[in-house]
Order: sequence, then C-alpha cells, then structure tokens
Amino acid sequence: MTDFYVTVSLNDALRLIDNEIHNSITGETLDRYTAFNDSGRAVTVSVYEKHYYRAGNRLTLTVTADNCSGRTHIHTVGGGGGQGLFRFDWGAGNSFEDCVTVALSKYIIR
Repeated sequence: MTDFYVTVSLNDALRLIDNEIHNSITGETLDRYTAFNDSGRAVTVSVYEKHYYRAGNRLTLTVTADNCSGRTHIHTVGGGGGQGLFRFDWGAGNSFEDCVTVALSKYIIR
C-alpha cells in the first residue's frame, strides 16, 4: 500500500499511471470511476490488472486519486497473486504497486 501527494493535476497523474501500466505487455485497465463534489473536486478509482508469471496468475491494482484538498493525492493497494491457501506472490504485488511510484516519481511530494 502506498500513499502520497504529487505536484501534477489529477488528470495528468492518471494519464502517467495509465501509460506506465499499459506499456507492459499484460497490463490493462479494468474499470475507472470518477465522482465529483459540488466544488468540482474529484475522486477517481481505477482498477488495473496484470499477469505476473512469477506469481502464477493475475494481480489487481486499485488506485484512488483525488484532488479534494487542492493537491493531487494518490493511494494504491494491490491484490491477488499466488496460489493455494497462502497466496504467496513472490513480490509481484509490490512490483505492480511500484508502477505507480515509477510513473509519478518526478512529481512526488515528500
């Protein structure tokens, strides 16, 4: 799970994340939903999926991005991976989440 702010707009952040994930062979967007409040601020939830051979199946990544505080906030969480009772994914879930950090690395506010 990651949580940070970036210096780019909500739409630019989503575009950068999409580009990073779609540049991989198996990365795809499953769904995206955006809700607006009365002041025009938005919250967008995007769900991505990617096949990782080392995990033996597909993983999902949920990215919640909002500009409700006047800054663009990014929150990510990965899921899935592995097989059997313990669902060990050999680090593939973290790698998928890292795609977001890589895509936005120049813009992250520390």
